[in-house]
Amino acid sequence: QVQLVESGGGSVQAGGALRLSCAASSVMPCMGWFRQAPGKEREGVATVSGTGITRYADSVKGRFTISQDNAKNTLALEMNSLKPDDTAMYYCAASHVVAGYCDFLTWRFIYWGQGTQVTVSS
Repeated sequence: QVQLVESGGGSVQAGGALRLSCAASSVMPCMGWFRQAPGKEREGVATVSGTGITRYADSVKGRFTISQDNAKNTLALEMNSLKPDDTAMYYCAASHVVAGYCDFLTWRFIYWGQGTQVTVSS
């Protein structure tokens, strides 16, 4: 069992920045950030594999950066140039899959945090 605890959410104006952190009880081969806005399905934001391969949703490319500190068992998401459309509950997730399968299919991720709210106002 892997425990994931997110922190760092909050409210910010459009154009602002936030940094999310996820403390993991152990590091998994594939870790990522997902988000879910009210009335919408959960969607992948960014993932990182154990080999360092990163993936980003088109909507966040160039604005968000995912990083992992294996020594500290932490996962981070640096979010810049935030937009109102980025408003959502953000979840940290972990999977056993190897790099080639570390994508945005939610069913691959069996461990999830409780989420942290990000609200971007215009």
